[in-house]
Amino acid sequence: MKIFRALSLLSILAVVTTFAFEASAAQSKAAQPLAASVPLTSQELYKLYGNRSWIWKAGAGYFAVKQRAFTAWSADGGGSYGLGHWFITEPGKVCFKAVWYAKSGDAPALTCFSHRKRGNVTYQKREPGGNWYPFKSTPARKDDEYNKFRSGDYVASGLKRMRAKISRK
Repeated sequence: MKIFRALSLLSILAVVTTFAFEASAAQSKAAQPLAASVPLTSQELYKLYGNRSWIWKAGAGYFAVKQRAFTAWSADGGGSYGLGHWFITEPGKVCFKAVWYAKSGDAPALTCFSHRKRGNVTYQKREPGGNWYPFKSTPARKDDEYNKFRSGDYVASGLKRMRAKISRK
């Protein structure tokens, strides 16, 4: 039984991190920011993420300004939802820590992204060990990951449905 629970929790963590890999996989090749790039400031990161939803292929995450709450849901792997908070660290890093719930159990997860800017392009990479890719350009490019961000909470209704689905055991 312990092995089954451990495997179930590992599957939750796999679902949780799926969206992070979607961002880097969406880019045809990893772009390396040049040495002249600089980390984004806390203010720049706050403007990028605060009160915005990041729409994923099979879910979304919301970065609320109020109490820095982070909420998310994912339909991958049978479905899960996350409740936690997000925070900004220097230099140029955004993290979110949440407990993710699925029918098989729950598990905590910490996910962080670094951001650097060079000229009119902001780059992002998942920590640790992700590849840098263009995140946001000015003017916006069609393949910018930031195009998947929307102002407002696009998570609440999906979160409510996912909670109901998971609570039915």
